[in-house]
Amino acid sequence: FVFAALVHSELSLLSTTILPLLFTLQRASLHCTPLTMAWACSSKSNVGLVGNLKSAGIISSPNVENAMGACDRQFYAARNAFEDAPQLIGFNVTISAPHMHGMCLEALSNHLKPGMRALDVGSGSGYLTACMAIMVGTSGLAVGIEHVPDLVKRSIENVKADGKGGLLEAGNLVLTEGDGRLGYPPSAPYDAIHVGAAAPTIPEALVQQLKPGGRLIIPVGVRSQNLLQVDKGTDGKIQETVLTGVRYVPLTNLKDQIGK
Repeated sequence: FVFAALVHSELSLLSTTILPLLFTLQRASLHCTPLTMAWACSSKSNVGLVGNLKSAGIISSPNVENAMGACDRQFYAARNAFEDAPQLIGFNVTISAPHMHGMCLEALSNHLKPGMRALDVGSGSGYLTACMAIMVGTSGLAVGIEHVPDLVKRSIENVKADGKGGLLEAGNLVLTEGDGRLGYPPSAPYDAIHVGAAAPTIPEALVQQLKPGGRLIIPVGVRSQNLLQVDKGTDGKIQETVLTGVRYVPLTNLKDQIGK
């Protein structure tokens, strides 16, 4: 997973030079296995991509497999939707590599059961929030918060194009504009919180909005980053676990994000 997580780098060198080279070296593999690199999980279809992630052991829970299978990435990424690498979606934002989405959903799977509440910070394309909504079911709630207004509009269009408009209409899936570093208090507390960009430190607001017994998955760090699992005990105590080293774009303000 350390090698797999490194693929998530949003640096242009990685996406334009290193990844294509490494994928070429791996392209002879017909199937993704735990011994091959995550980018070998790329496919020509969503079904094939999810199957490869499962074969690799990156996803194993039936609810994660079902959610990723139900949300077709071609509606959330304009190019290379089934390539296991991050893809630009505009406004200096990317949709994360499929293996990263799979890893994060697996880490949160026991906190995304029917009836539970989830928050996706930096929801971007809307893909992961839609997966969360499917996992928590009609009795649960998944909120995606994104500070780029046009991306919020586009994510809603993506969800509808993917045939998931019913989730929006029923109120089980909410995509809203705002500063995700502050969480989303109106629907708190949450059983599961996912952050799709790296914070220098864990935002206190997110910890406060995490339900006792809940779990937060967040990349933390500046030059050196780790994907952290933050668990809040039923007594309110916080336990941090390093899952792997990663490289994400920074969790920042809107002005720095889009350069305006």
